[in-house]
Amino acid sequence: MNSADELDRPLNLPESKLMAMSMYLEHSSGSNDDLPVTFKGYPSECQSSVMSIIEAQIIPRLLKAERLIRSELPLVTASRAMPSKEEIQSFVNLCVSPDPLVAQIFVNRLLKEGLNTEHIFLELITPAARELGTQWELDRMDFVDVTHGLVRLHAIAHEIGFAYRDGPVVQGDIKRVMIASAPGSKHSLGPTIVADFFRKEGWQVVIEISSSKKELVQAVENEWFDTVGLSVSIASQLADLGDLVDKIKRCSRNPRIVVLLGGPIFTAENLQASDFGASGICVDAKEAVSLALALQPTDN
Repeated sequence: MNSADELDRPLNLPESKLMAMSMYLEHSSGSNDDLPVTFKGYPSECQSSVMSIIEAQIIPRLLKAERLIRSELPLVTASRAMPSKEEIQSFVNLCVSPDPLVAQIFVNRLLKEGLNTEHIFLELITPAARELGTQWELDRMDFVDVTHGLVRLHAIAHEIGFAYRDGPVVQGDIKRVMIASAPGSKHSLGPTIVADFFRKEGWQVVIEISSSKKELVQAVENEWFDTVGLSVSIASQLADLGDLVDKIKRCSRNPRIVVLLGGPIFTAENLQASDFGASGICVDAKEAVSLALALQPTDN
C-alpha cells in the first residue's frame, strides 16, 4: 500500500488510543462504553487537528515574542548555561506528567540558577512545544498527552508574563476570533476544528487552550477580538456560563464583541443564546463563520 492509500483509509487505533481520542471528540462522553473498533477518521486529519493547536496557538506567539525580544530586548547574559537537549526533554516529560506543579518547579529552579524569563520562553518553552509536535507525529504521544503538555506550557507562559504580548489592542482590517473551551471542558479537538474553518476564511485565530475564566477574561482585556467562540461540552458548565459571557462582554477591548456558543450540550438540550447573554449558538462548525459575520455590528 502506498502512502497516499495509507492516508485515505480509516485509522485503526489500539483501544487505549481510541479511549483517549474519544475523550476529546465533541460528542463523546469520555467513556469507552460501546467504543467502535475503528476510529472514523484519517491519520492526516487527526495529526492536522493536534498540530494546528501547536501551529496556530503556541509556535506563532512564541516566534512573535522572539522577534520582539531579539530586536528590542536583547537577551541578558545568563549566569548558567542554556537548557540542554536533555533538560528540554525532561521538561517535556514533566509537562505531560499527572502532577500539575512539577513543570513549574522545574522552571522556577532554572530562574533561580540564573536564567531570566526571556531565556525560559525562547530556550525552553519554544523547543518544548516543538518537541510535543514531533512526539505526536512520531506516534510516541497520544492526543491526551500532547494537549495536556500544551496546556501546561501555556499556563507557564502565562505565569511568567508572556501569554498576551503580541495581539493587537485596536480593531484592524482582518477579523480576529478567539476560540476556547468553557472552563471545565475535557476536550479541545472540536474548538480546533472550528478554528480551521475560520482560518480558511481569512480570520486571524487564537485558540485559548488554557481556558480558566480568569485567563479567558484576561485575553479579551489585552487583545482585540471581533468574536469569541466558547465550546460547552457538559451540563455542569452551564451554571457559570452566563457569568463568563457577561465578564467577557464587560471586559473586552471591543465593546461590541460577538460571543458565540457551541458544543455538544447544545445538540442535546433546547437552549437559547439569550439564556446566557450570548450573541448566538452554532452547532455546525461549517456554519460558524457565516454566523459570526452575520452578527458583526454595522457602523451605520
